[in-house]
Amino acid sequence: MPAWAYPGNVSPAATGAPSADATLLHVPNTHAAFTHAQVKDLFAPPDWHPDGHPPMPEIVAHGRKPAVYACAYCHLPDGQGRPENAALAGLPAAYIAAQVADFRSGARRSALLGPHVPTDLMRATAENATGGEIAAAAEYFSRLRMSRRVEVIESTVVPKTRELGWLYVPIEGAGTEPLGMRVIEMPLDPERHELRDSASGFRAYVPIGSIACGRKLAESGNGVVIVACVSCHGPDLRGVGPVPALAGRSPSYIVRQLLAFKTGARATPASQPMLPVVARLEVEDMIAVAAFAASKEP
Repeated sequence: MPAWAYPGNVSPAATGAPSADATLLHVPNTHAAFTHAQVKDLFAPPDWHPDGHPPMPEIVAHGRKPAVYACAYCHLPDGQGRPENAALAGLPAAYIAAQVADFRSGARRSALLGPHVPTDLMRATAENATGGEIAAAAEYFSRLRMSRRVEVIESTVVPKTRELGWLYVPIEGAGTEPLGMRVIEMPLDPERHELRDSASGFRAYVPIGSIACGRKLAESGNGVVIVACVSCHGPDLRGVGPVPALAGRSPSYIVRQLLAFKTGARATPASQPMLPVVARLEVEDMIAVAAFAASKEP
């Protein structure tokens, strides 16, 4: 697997215990305030913008101790998610429930051999959640509206970065380095990202020409894939029925899912239509498709 697609793959325990500092933290455009320990609480994640979504079901807001983590910790209260996991907002409830079942059965895994913490946390939750809890969470997230939070920039260089929380953050004053054939995605405001502020966006650097190449692959196949992406995911990649939307999603997340399909890490009856699509895709093709999809409005 391309190492750049899996940054910061460390256990939350490796970062140490949450700070006991009782200082209240803040982000823009909200009166909410939380301590560092509250921001890191897997069973009561911060809800910075409570007016931006309907009331959360208990399983989304708090999970169920000790083994079912709050859905909002990773996927955020408004379902927008983060690059290391899925944006659930607006996905069909049946699709969300099916993915949880696939995590539970092992039919959906990370393409990365060995531990992958975001996937492992999801699998642990799926294994312990009840059918009623899954249905409540799926129905909640399906009623939300996804927004595009990533800016896609074509470039030959990228700011020098370090890995932090399954993402890259720029090293201040370190200059740039060649981008090469990679997607390097980083938060516009690393501090707000670490505070799990869903209103904070991202920037993804992709190779020059990626978006145009991705458009050809998505819309016509361009001789590389047998079935163009729009055939199943819709003319604007906004999803059709149970087929999920791709428009506006994190490009690094999309690349990881394409790798999972190609390696068989996602292997269910529902995934069968993807197999001929990914069979001939090289990593550079995956980058192109992901860049184009991420540049579209959901």
